[in-house]
Amino acid sequence: MLSRQNLSLAAGMAAAVILTAGALIASTAGTADAGTQPGDDAPGFSGVNSYGDTVSLSDYAGQTVVLEWTNDGCPFVRKHYSAPPSNMQGLQAGAADDGIVWLTVISSAPGKQGHSDGARANQLTADRGAAPAHVILDESGDIGRLYGAKTTPHMFVITPDGEIAYQGAIDSKPSANVADIGTATNYVTAALTSLAAGEAVEVTNTKPYGCSVKY
Repeated sequence: MLSRQNLSLAAGMAAAVILTAGALIASTAGTADAGTQPGDDAPGFSGVNSYGDTVSLSDYAGQTVVLEWTNDGCPFVRKHYSAPPSNMQGLQAGAADDGIVWLTVISSAPGKQGHSDGARANQLTADRGAAPAHVILDESGDIGRLYGAKTTPHMFVITPDGEIAYQGAIDSKPSANVADIGTATNYVTAALTSLAAGEAVEVTNTKPYGCSVKY
């Protein structure tokens, strides 16, 4: 039987282990949550699009670029692709009209929700009336992890100088309810409008909402 002194010592050691483990978990979580932040240089990447062509961020140097992480099985994504009001498609078409490059990224791993090969991705684009410049198939998750993409959707706006001007949620109402779109502040639209006017982006960093990226 352990003496009272030994019990006290064991309890102290256990507490120290718990505190150390807790600190480690907190440190790890902080690192994972960091991702890329507004003001950072946007990490360069190359990926294969839905037609089998290689697309690199450097291809669009000097242009504004939007990155959209998507998963067609996610109700939060479906909210923004629902018709009406066809929110995401309208943003994509408007961006194209303004010379902005819209890259949709699918980081779902094989066998996970939302995973798509090229043919399926092209069919989704057609069925939804979507208008991205490219759909990038990131089944390894390398591009998603490079940017710290956490949810679908998770949005990034990159300036013509290659800096991240905005990262986070598409809008201010974190729900899967289509009716909330009309009364939400769209952070992507706001960021693009400010950049086009040569003004500083007012809201640069928000917490993304949606389904977790299925790495």
